[in-house]
Amino acid sequence: HLEREKELTKFRDLIAAERRQLPWFKLRKDYVFESEAGPKRLGDLFAGKSQLIVYHFMMTPGCDHRCHGCSFLADHIDGANQHLKHHDVSLVVVARAPLAEILPYKQRMGWKFDWVSSYASDFNFDLQV
Repeated sequence: HLEREKELTKFRDLIAAERRQLPWFKLRKDYVFESEAGPKRLGDLFAGKSQLIVYHFMMTPGCDHRCHGCSFLADHIDGANQHLKHHDVSLVVVARAPLAEILPYKQRMGWKFDWVSSYASDFNFDLQV
């Protein structure tokens, strides 16, 4: 297994390098998200930092299912987020579900990170997530 795991690691590194070489594109729409503090534009999500990580949480409008993979990852965001802030990075979680569906789950899970809804925008569709 060790040999195959090393192969997998090298392959994953290759894919990551290819992803970094993908062309950049300029976002031309003025996306607005619903947040606990009210409407926020994409630029607002940077929260004064020069870099922004957007995690797409697979939670669609009206769906009772909560993605186990997304939830597992979200369980680890708050701890890492304090370090990201010290490196000029903001992190926000985005879901297509309305905020009224997101917040009860966020509260139940005890998460503190910023989570916004893209329900009223084309953000997720335009970025193909």
